Amino acid sequence: MAEALQLHAQILKSGGPTADTHREAFSKLFTFSALSPAGDLSHARLILRSHPSPNSYFFNTLLRAYSHSPNPSHPLEALSLFSSILEDPHPAPDKFTYPFLFKCCARLGLNRAGEQVHAQVVKSGLTSDLYVAHGLIHMYSACGESGHALEIFDRMLERDVVSWTCTIDGLVDNDHPVKAIEMFEKMLSEGFKVNDATVVSVLRACAESGSLSTGKRAHAIARERDFASRTNVRTALIDMYSKCGSLDDARSVFGETEDKDVFHWTAMMLGLASHGMCREALNLFDEMRRLRIGPDERTMTAVLSACRNAGWVDKGLMYFRNMRKKYGVQPTIQHHGCIVDMLARAGRLGEAEDFIWKMPIEPDAVMWRTLIWACKVHGDCQRSIRLMKQLKLQDKGHDDCSSYVLMQNIYAAEGKWQDKARIRELMSQNGLRKPPGSSKIEVDGSIHEFIAGDSSHPEAKKIYKKLDEIQQRLTEEGHVPKVSEVMLKIGSQFKTLQLWHHSEKLAVAYGLIRTNLGSEIRIVKNLRSCEDCHEVMKLLSKIYGREIIVRDRIRFHYFRNGECSCGDRW
Repeated sequence: MAEALQLHAQILKSGGPTADTHREAFSKLFTFSALSPAGDLSHARLILRSHPSPNSYFFNTLLRAYSHSPNPSHPLEALSLFSSILEDPHPAPDKFTYPFLFKCCARLGLNRAGEQVHAQVVKSGLTSDLYVAHGLIHMYSACGESGHALEIFDRMLERDVVSWTCTIDGLVDNDHPVKAIEMFEKMLSEGFKVNDATVVSVLRACAESGSLSTGKRAHAIARERDFASRTNVRTALIDMYSKCGSLDDARSVFGETEDKDVFHWTAMMLGLASHGMCREALNLFDEMRRLRIGPDERTMTAVLSACRNAGWVDKGLMYFRNMRKKYGVQPTIQHHGCIVDMLARAGRLGEAEDFIWKMPIEPDAVMWRTLIWACKVHGDCQRSIRLMKQLKLQDKGHDDCSSYVLMQNIYAAEGKWQDKARIRELMSQNGLRKPPGSSKIEVDGSIHEFIAGDSSHPEAKKIYKKLDEIQQRLTEEGHVPKVSEVMLKIGSQFKTLQLWHHSEKLAVAYGLIRTNLGSEIRIVKNLRSCEDCHEVMKLLSKIYGREIIVRDRIRFHYFRNGECSCGDRW
């Protein structure tokens, strides 16, 4: 960089950047400073300021550099530079300018700034440009505005594989995996050929929704197009098969993979851990290390998850303490969170709290919520009430409603209905709504999604009739609904009704109606199962002789013959 500074000084002394003999050298010097790993962005900005009449190439190159820079302040500097372009008599922004700006807005999550840049696109008449449209779709998706992203896609006069892939990816990122799969089906029906990035996005959608049939179809397409062996596709396949409950297929893809890298090993370990195959997951970790493949942050998350799901607290603590020195991985907030969850599940609440207070990094609200909920489960209500003060400090002004919902549940469990009403009012004032619990089930290649009390399904009457039958058979087995799970100030009869209409029970009722006798029923939930649903699934697996597989937010539960694979460590 020192030589670049000397060259810059020589150019300024001998005629400046506009001199015919210096134009090419000045341009190369600027490009090096802006884009080279050995360059210096602050010097690139200085070069730009020293140019009396820079053209659009200079501005676009600097915007590109800011958008790719790992420095978190650089995207803001890009927006500041764009403002100066609009204010001064510089060359007008062109179709290369806007995609970099949208990337900066996406990184910052600034949908308002993105809308303002979008307005400039409209004024410039560039809304029909393919690359500008792609930038808009990505920006709105990254800012949580998937509806706006779809509007941009629908208005496009010309589309290519990137248009479809970007939109599908955005839908998955915004928790709309079923819509993403529908978009994929539409893409195929319109004759577009997918690439590896499309397949990876679709496999993510299948993993989130539990759509095994579409995942297998995407796998077949990847084979046909001869990119099924690429690292990103193989990793996504292992993840998809694991999350869709087909662990044998995940093992098969992993076993067929040559030159396995850390991503393949980690995906397989995470899959095994989520299915309760925790010893096998740790054996893989040992084998990976014997092959001298270094673990990364996600690998260590897989290791700690395996220990957590198996209840191996001391083993998990050992791995955690060795992370930095033995495995070369700096513990992150996620790793600390695994330890808190592990201790809390085991009922070692004092140790979990002590661990949080002694952490070298700031604990987040998720960590406090994990411990507080465990206090409720283990009956340490005094500790849960005391720790809720930490949530108030952590979540002040935050738009995540999870802490509000947890606080309501704790107060309700303690019969503090006025306190619960106060928190509910705070949620209302802040415009927050609790996201509904949902359960998905795949039947004949289609995903059916249910929420609590759902009556919108075309076969709702049959489903509720089946629920009546289930309730009767459970009563005969001696099941007593755990009405303590309903955090509402209503009578026991109404609490029982609330429990029977949980999304998981609706999904399993539909599965019993629509799937063949003896076949397994697979359900994907967006939350943890409640205690009553967990108990009901155990009994139903025995009553109907069916294997019921439920994937909740943490792990898989295999219900067979009245037992659960989690050993009730859920």
